[in-house]
Amino acid sequence: MHCPYCKHADSRVLDSRAADDGASIRRRRQCPACERRFTTIEQMQIVVVKRSGVIEPFSRDKVIKGVRKACKGRPVTDEQLARLGQAVEEALRASGQPEVPADEVGVAILGPLRALDQVAYLRFASVYNQYASVDDFEAEIARLRTERALTDQTQ
Repeated sequence: MHCPYCKHADSRVLDSRAADDGASIRRRRQCPACERRFTTIEQMQIVVVKRSGVIEPFSRDKVIKGVRKACKGRPVTDEQLARLGQAVEEALRASGQPEVPADEVGVAILGPLRALDQVAYLRFASVYNQYASVDDFEAEIARLRTERALTDQTQ
């Protein structure tokens, strides 16, 4: 680890602690050259394996950008989209897999999006699940109605 002050190529770890409920490690370091202290945070990197086999780092911003398209014209705020992106990333981290297939990212998006806005959910699901006909939409709408009826009965 290079010192951010003097750019010395080495540093000594003084203290290590788990942070973010174990999702990252916070390390307190000291440079042996200038003796200044600094903090680093190490976090497991999640990579997404696309259908083509290409591997790329997970991007919360890419998730939000894709969901934003589905939410166009809907009463969904940027803050809600940010929370959805965080929920998706947390779900993927909780799986414990360093490499996640792209379709699992889509599955992780569907649940929080359905809770956020059902119209945006249908838009996203239609592309993600590759709906081929109006019958696919009708079947999904019927599932949403059944789910809402069950929720209303339990309340």
